[in-house]
Amino acid sequence: MERTKVAILGAGFIATIHAESYARFVPEAEVVAVFSHNGDKAKVFAQTHGIPAWYDNLDKLMAESGADVIDIGLPNYLHYEACMKAAAAGKHVIIEKPLALTLEEADEMIDACKKKGLLLCYAEELCFAPKYERVRALVEHGAVGKVYMLKQAEKHSGPHSAWFYKKETAGGGVMMDMGCHALAWFRWMNKNNPVKTVYADMKTVLHDTECDDNTITILEFENGVMAMAEDSWARHGGMDDHIEIYGTKGVSYADLFRGNAALTYSVDGYDYASEKAGTSKGWSFTVFEEAFNQGYPQELKHFIGCIREGKQPVVTGEDGRAVLEIIYAAYASAKKGAKVSLPFSAKVKYPIELLLS
Repeated sequence: MERTKVAILGAGFIATIHAESYARFVPEAEVVAVFSHNGDKAKVFAQTHGIPAWYDNLDKLMAESGADVIDIGLPNYLHYEACMKAAAAGKHVIIEKPLALTLEEADEMIDACKKKGLLLCYAEELCFAPKYERVRALVEHGAVGKVYMLKQAEKHSGPHSAWFYKKETAGGGVMMDMGCHALAWFRWMNKNNPVKTVYADMKTVLHDTECDDNTITILEFENGVMAMAEDSWARHGGMDDHIEIYGTKGVSYADLFRGNAALTYSVDGYDYASEKAGTSKGWSFTVFEEAFNQGYPQELKHFIGCIREGKQPVVTGEDGRAVLEIIYAAYASAKKGAKVSLPFSAKVKYPIELLLS
């Protein structure tokens, strides 16, 4: 079987997860190259993961790597350029959240890929996380009756890299970084029913940044379903990610990490507990299968399968754009202190400018 050749853009946390996922769970794919603007990082990443080629020049990678797919795990502000270059080179695209910084960029990216007959796959792993997908299957089979409310929370003490805290490179704070997961999952659970209104409250409570680090966002869908997202970079003690589904005949709760961990007590601490855990001393939840549990291998295997078979992925560039539009409305709502209706658009350089202006 000839494998689909993938080039990973980025050499940080998310790129590591993708490289591990391909190697362990997606035999149909072969990672042939990695790119980083820092050549030393690209070289070390390639050596660590057994990747045959590394690049610090994006144009050179597009021309020489032989990749069929470009997997973009770069900082937010670099998504547009990388996607447009991949489309111009005739490469399919897998892109990490958020899709882009602006709706105009998102439209151009979608259009560029469509014109070349290329797939633009939006990597929203919560739509593939096994535990959450099990809950969705229960709901689909009527286990909780008619759904009337959805909740999702993702909280930890802050991102891995400094660029997340700068509006110029991230476009916003925790809403851009983690709120996008909730918004995509709400749409997935509600079968992409249109969002009617968005209300958000945003604060900066812990970090030295002009970006938001603690947000609450409430969506009202046109079919009457309500959804609430809680997102925070101000929560100590490691990652918290959980969902709640409320229906007329039942409820369902799931925690992405706690049921996938060993409760551990250590006087001295140990090597690694879980993502964002500040310490492993005392009581901790020791995760034993991080990548698989969060849905990364499943989404990448799905995307590679769609590319190989010419099928439409379940999460597309259009879905990424829809999430970005809701993010825009959330920032505008937090500024106004009132609901904002969709559709919504505003010509700003970064979404958070709607809150800071």
